Amino acid sequence: MGVGIELRGVGRRYGRRPGVLALEGLDLEVRPGEVVAVVGPSGSGKSSLLELVAGLAEPTTGRIALGGTDSPAARVARCAYMPQRDLLLPWRTALDNAALALECRGVRRRAARERALPLFERFGLSGFARARPSELSQGMRQRVAFLRTLLADRPVLALDEPFAALDAITRASLQAWLAEALAAQERTVLLVTHDVEEALFLADRVAVLSPRPGRIVVELDVELPRPRPRRETVTDPAFAALKERALEALGC
Repeated sequence: MGVGIELRGVGRRYGRRPGVLALEGLDLEVRPGEVVAVVGPSGSGKSSLLELVAGLAEPTTGRIALGGTDSPAARVARCAYMPQRDLLLPWRTALDNAALALECRGVRRRAARERALPLFERFGLSGFARARPSELSQGMRQRVAFLRTLLADRPVLALDEPFAALDAITRASLQAWLAEALAAQERTVLLVTHDVEEALFLADRVAVLSPRPGRIVVELDVELPRPRPRRETVTDPAFAALKERALEALGC
């Protein structure tokens, strides 16, 4: 599981020149087992960055390596990508949606179900294994999607605003839940979010992007002890100071 992420001079342009320059001269290193969050204004290239790391696209300039290997195939093989939308298949149960990650690795459906089911209680989904996505709350759908991402068993997780569509109360609850889940599953994590508080609560380090083209303008080390009880953490003066620095870098 000791796979880090390295980006050197990464740029991403869409379309023919001049086209749209989404990212430019981006340098970032995520150490093995570290959680790094990326925040930035809309259009700053946050989602593009995750697609590049996950091997779903190639940079126009620069180099991206996972565990020292920079080929797109190696990035795909080492990274599990969770997009903003949960993309649960409506005709499958919650259990079968979660188990899909195992089936894609060649595990037979029955065996995949048997491996996924014991995790439902740990992920707050006990009693909902047979429910269809339409019968689940949005928060539960996100839990199923995250469980599916973990069951892909990749050393790197790329999470694209996993709670953006949720109301504030549900989002706060799932942030606390995700912090516990990540502590129990040591992976290298690159998390994109528009929520500065979420970034600081979940991450070991926060990188702030400039408006398009996205460049890292500041990196903040979140030197707050773990575990992080949410209420106590977000009211800590050290947390408030970090939030102020992040908002200042964003121009807020």
